[in-house]
Amino acid sequence: MLLHDLTLFTPGAAPLRDAAVLLDGPRVAWAGPASEAPGGERRSLGGRLVTPALVDCHTHLVHAGHRAGEWEARLLGAGYADIQRAGGGILSTVRATRAASEDDLVAQALPRLDALLADGVGTVEVKSGYGLDADTELRMLRAARRLGAERPVTVRTTFLGAHAVPPDYAGRAGDYLADACLPAMRRAAAEGLADAADAFCEGIAFSPEETERVFQAAAALGLPVKVHAEQLSRSGGALLAARHRALSADHLEHATAEDAAAMAAAGTVAVLLPGAYYVLRETVAPPVAAFRAAGTPMAVATDCNPGSSPLASLRLAMHLACTLWGLTVAEAWAGATVHAARALGLPDRGRIAPGMRADLALWDAKGPAEVIYRLGQPLLHARVVGGRWC
Repeated sequence: MLLHDLTLFTPGAAPLRDAAVLLDGPRVAWAGPASEAPGGERRSLGGRLVTPALVDCHTHLVHAGHRAGEWEARLLGAGYADIQRAGGGILSTVRATRAASEDDLVAQALPRLDALLADGVGTVEVKSGYGLDADTELRMLRAARRLGAERPVTVRTTFLGAHAVPPDYAGRAGDYLADACLPAMRRAAAEGLADAADAFCEGIAFSPEETERVFQAAAALGLPVKVHAEQLSRSGGALLAARHRALSADHLEHATAEDAAAMAAAGTVAVLLPGAYYVLRETVAPPVAAFRAAGTPMAVATDCNPGSSPLASLRLAMHLACTLWGLTVAEAWAGATVHAARALGLPDRGRIAPGMRADLALWDAKGPAEVIYRLGQPLLHARVVGGRWC
C-alpha cells in the first residue's frame, strides 16, 4: 500500500511536503518524494502530516485507585517525601493494588491506555511496582500483557519490585530484596512476564548498593535494566546506570554533567519526565544543556501514575518539556519516538525509513510543531501499527 498526498516528518530530517510512504506488511518499504514513489495500490491522506507513532517509554499504567487527596495536600504545603513517610505515596497505591483482581487492574488501565493511543502512541512501557509482594507484582505484569492483547499497541513490561520498601520491611530494604523482590523477579522472568527490570534509587527507597543488587540479579536473568535516578536528590543512580549500561536512567532532575558524560559513553538514554516535575512543583530542572553537550540521547515520557504524574498525554509531556525545560521541537519529537524506542531496546521503530516497523501517526496538522503546540485539541486522524490501519 502506497500512502501519498501527505507531509512526511521523521526525526532528524525536515518535513517533506508532497511525500509518500510505501508499506509492505508490518514494515516500511520506501519513503520519500511522491514524484519518485513506486507504483502499486495507492491511498491518499488528503495532505495530512505523517510521523512515526509515538513511544511512551515510562508509565505506571497498571494500578488501582488514585491519589487526588495527596495532590491537594501538596497544594497546601506537604512534601513528596513527607507524604511517603506518613504511609501515603507509593504505599497508598500498594494497598489499593493488592486488593484489586487482574480483571480490575485491566479495566482500570484501559481508559488510561486509550488516552495515550488517542495521542498517537504505538508503543508503551508499563511497570509493575505497586504490589511489593510476588503475587501482586506478577498480577500487575499479567494485566499489562493483557493490555497489549486488548488494543493495537506494543506493550513492553518492566519489573519494578524495587519501587519502595513495604511497611513490614521498614528499615530492612536488603531483607526485602532477598526475601520478596528478587524471588519475584526470577518468577517474572521465568514466566516471560518482564522485558526489563527497574529500581528506584533514592534516599526514600533504595541505595545505590541495593540498586546494584537488583541490576546484578537482572543480568543473571538476561533482563536489561533501567533506573529511577536523581529525582529528589543526587543519589548516584545515573552513574550506576552507566556502569551497567542500562537502557535508561529516568527523571534526572539532580543529575550533573558528570552523569551526562557517563551516560552518553554507555549509551544510556536520559528519560525526562516533565509531568512529575510539574505536578510536584519541583524547582530543580534536569541538566538539558549538559545532556546536549555530552551527546546524551534524551527521551520524553508521561510517567503516567496515580501520584506524582497523573498524565495520560504524551503530546502534553512533549509540550511541557519544551516550555519548562527548553527542548526544541525537534528534540521533543526525537524524545518521544527514536530515543524513547532506544530506551526500550527497540531499534526497529521511531523513524520512518525502509526496514523500520510501520508504526505511523496520521495527524490533522500541517507540521510537527503544531502537534505539540495545540494543547488539549484532538489532532490524531488515525494510527498505523505494524502496518495495520487502526
